[in-house]
Amino acid sequence: METRAAAKRKANAATIVFVEKQYPNKRQRVVLGELPNLQNLIVSETQNSRKEKLLCRKNPNEKKPSPTNNNTFPSPQINESYDSDIHGYLREMEMQNKRRPMVDYIEKVQKIVTPTMRAILVDWLVEVAVEYKLLSDTLHLSVSYIDRFLSVNPVSKSRLQLLGVSSMLIAAKYEEMDPPGVDEFCSITDHTYDKTEVVKMEADILKSLKFEMGNPTVSTFLRRYADVASNDQKTPNLQIDFLGSYIGELSLLDYDCLRFLPSIVAASVIFLAKFIICPEVHPWTSSLCECSGYKPAELKECVLILHDLYLSRKAASFKAVRAKYKQQKVVVFAFLLL
Repeated sequence: METRAAAKRKANAATIVFVEKQYPNKRQRVVLGELPNLQNLIVSETQNSRKEKLLCRKNPNEKKPSPTNNNTFPSPQINESYDSDIHGYLREMEMQNKRRPMVDYIEKVQKIVTPTMRAILVDWLVEVAVEYKLLSDTLHLSVSYIDRFLSVNPVSKSRLQLLGVSSMLIAAKYEEMDPPGVDEFCSITDHTYDKTEVVKMEADILKSLKFEMGNPTVSTFLRRYADVASNDQKTPNLQIDFLGSYIGELSLLDYDCLRFLPSIVAASVIFLAKFIICPEVHPWTSSLCECSGYKPAELKECVLILHDLYLSRKAASFKAVRAKYKQQKVVVFAFLLL
């Protein structure tokens, strides 16, 4: 006579053999998120039905769990805590010396490059970004790479444009879904540099920056501050986003803005944008103060520089950023009227 354990083993073996014969060549990959617990990987249908019957006997009035109950979304409080933690991490990252340019590298490191030459390069890169429809994040990251590289490497006038296109090539690879290729960046310079030179400069930049390519920029903080600013008043989010992006890209032209952390520039951008949109209301609220960690007095110097850029008192001869946002102006105000 067979024992109960032997009969059970025989039944289980029969079940497993049946499954293997029914699907001899099919081995489907399971999505990791759909994997059950390991002990339930091989469970026959009869076992599942037995479990359901037992549950019903224990509590006949208990409803079966809804399949949608497993797809619960985190509460707003959890999202806010994640958001706050991410912002804190980015604030720590932006203060690391390895991710910051020298604020006076033109005076101390460069022998030929001047603030005006730097502004000309940035202005041209804005045109390149428009030509290839690159993200604002890509532009900001490109300028960050340029400033960090120039902080430790003297560059001649003839190779400054090469530094610009190679920095944008790296930033595009980092940020874009479909970045332009090396050939396209060579073409945009009218083939002043060939593919070998661009790739060589790309390698030099990566080595010089020690492959630390993920530093936060003004654009990184602008999104968070713009969302908070829009919740504080009845100003359309699109209006603050548009004006904030415009002033944020103007800040790239000014060498003096390197003295400020990206988060300070972003906070100053929102301060000025809100003042321009609604001058009768104080632009800095308690929510913005808590979110950014800055008081109005800490933003004063940066706001004044940005205001001069906005009024064309500074960098007036550089038209690329202004032309870029003039082209988008009609589209934005069409959205605002909806």
